[in-house]
Amino acid sequence: MSVKILLAAINSKYIHMNPAVYSLRTYALGSGALNTENAEIAIAEYTINQSVDEILGDLYEQKPDVIGFSCYIWNWQMTKELMVEVKKLLPKTDIFLGGPEVSYEAEKIMEQYGRDDAENGNGPVIRGIILGEGEKTFCELVEYYAEEGCLPGKRCPKQDDGCYPDIQESDRKSSDSAGAADRARMLKDIPGLLLDTGYTGVREPLSFSEVPFLYEEQRLSGKGLQDFRNKIIYYESSRGCPFRCSYCLSSIDKTLRLRDVNRVLPELQFFLDCKVPQVKFIDRTFNCNRAHAMTIWQYLTEHDNDVTNFHFEIAAELITEEELELFQKMRPGLIQLEIGVQTTNPKTLKAIHRSADMAHLSQIVERIRASHNIHVHLDLIAGLPEEDYESFVHSFNEVYAMKPEQLQLGFLKVLKGTEISLRKEEYGLVHQSIPPYEVLYTKWISYEEIRKLKRVEEMVELYYNSNQFIQTLAVLVTQVKTPFDLYEKLAEHYETHGYFINTPARVKRYDVLFEFACGLVPGKEELFRELLTFDFYLRENAKSRPAFCRDLTGDYEMIRQFYEQEEAWPRYLKEYAQYHARQVMKMTHMEMFHYPVWQQDADEWKPLEHPVMVLYDYQKRDPLTGDCTAVSIE
Repeated sequence: MSVKILLAAINSKYIHMNPAVYSLRTYALGSGALNTENAEIAIAEYTINQSVDEILGDLYEQKPDVIGFSCYIWNWQMTKELMVEVKKLLPKTDIFLGGPEVSYEAEKIMEQYGRDDAENGNGPVIRGIILGEGEKTFCELVEYYAEEGCLPGKRCPKQDDGCYPDIQESDRKSSDSAGAADRARMLKDIPGLLLDTGYTGVREPLSFSEVPFLYEEQRLSGKGLQDFRNKIIYYESSRGCPFRCSYCLSSIDKTLRLRDVNRVLPELQFFLDCKVPQVKFIDRTFNCNRAHAMTIWQYLTEHDNDVTNFHFEIAAELITEEELELFQKMRPGLIQLEIGVQTTNPKTLKAIHRSADMAHLSQIVERIRASHNIHVHLDLIAGLPEEDYESFVHSFNEVYAMKPEQLQLGFLKVLKGTEISLRKEEYGLVHQSIPPYEVLYTKWISYEEIRKLKRVEEMVELYYNSNQFIQTLAVLVTQVKTPFDLYEKLAEHYETHGYFINTPARVKRYDVLFEFACGLVPGKEELFRELLTFDFYLRENAKSRPAFCRDLTGDYEMIRQFYEQEEAWPRYLKEYAQYHARQVMKMTHMEMFHYPVWQQDADEWKPLEHPVMVLYDYQKRDPLTGDCTAVSIE
């Protein structure tokens, strides 16, 4: 009878998958040392939005001999609940933990869940913890269970003289059970574990090129990535990071290990052949080795399939002229770049061991954005050492001026094992006791200020990062002292009207912004009505018209004549030649404007001498913003 080993992952969203459990399984199956007839390695993925009862029921139905839980800050609370309940239902199942959430306080976790609870009459919940990088350790663990068959309720196939491992866990150490003692001894021989008897030894990192392709099983099956449809596809071409940012787990292991590009390029070609929508590189700093990054970017440029987008986290200060020239040649939407600015405060940068020339960084971002073909995502972190509220506002305004497609306001998470977690008393840093261990306050920024920033962050996410209000926000930001002031005032508007409690639906947000704009800039109601109308129809050809939009009844006859003329003598809509005028009217949209709302910097936003009709073509969209093409009709 084969051993069933289940790798369980609880993801934060349905569209996510857990690369770690797939890497463990792929490495174990591809090692060549494992007798697959004696072991089955299954994967079960869930989300934090499912109930504990639902996940518990599914784990019970599978009745594995061994469960490995993949532990991260987003699932640790739920995992702790689950493993306790699983042990009650499947007392003979061995449970192992692994992942960053359990690697840095492993002894504390083992003390709590890996010892006998004599007071309550319970045995240990977990058998052990896999520390750090897990592929090799897990592989040897699987070999141990598969080859020895030493599982509760089963007789060891290699022991005919009395190894019955269905003994009680409390008797596992008894010298009377030679089989049980032998089992413990064998586990001790596997480096990279923490057992109730202590650490088994240090596991040296693998050469990253030894690790099989994460999707090797899917590639060999010939069915492509059907198992991951509607999921984000993750990929890593390097492990480790040469930088030592004090808040980041990657700073603990400063060894950078690159995957051989002769392996990387065929693996990327698999994604291109499958025409997946997006591949997200999880390299901590993708371009820290210039030659490696350049080879990959060059390959993607030359083998572009006109579909797949590749996401990279990079250090902008490392970008060279050669790379900028290559970026200009790329298809719009081929890549997107996430740049962790984190702060523009020199004291804070020094405290967290980062160095950045903000003027140079701004120039690099401007050069990248100039060709309008690469989505740029910039990050800030609130709650860092030496940064107070005013300093963060300054950082925000500096980064906003770089005009990224997305500006993410994050809040410091005090991760176990990081330098910042060891210096929190020095910083007066107080954080949540449970995951995600987010900052509450420091000696530089108060809890009330953190709360204000959270409200601002929500406004930035809803209005700026959605890319649905581009023209309207461009005008509004000129009516306040700084960009931060705009989102701070918008957050106050939300607070006053109760919108943080009763959050407006997506379309309703246009009405809310119209309401806010008219209050912020009295006397400009018609301008904001048209700006929001222009933004609204750039995104969708809505069947129902928002309340703030002007009545089109008076323009209907002119619009009808335009479409009939296009049907007879197409000029603007040649791609719709096979459709009748009435059909094209439903597939596109026309709107009359009295202000030049399609311009970026109109002269004081004065009304036009003559109204202009704008045609929205939804078959042509901007790959960066998702906006359709809008053309003014002569």
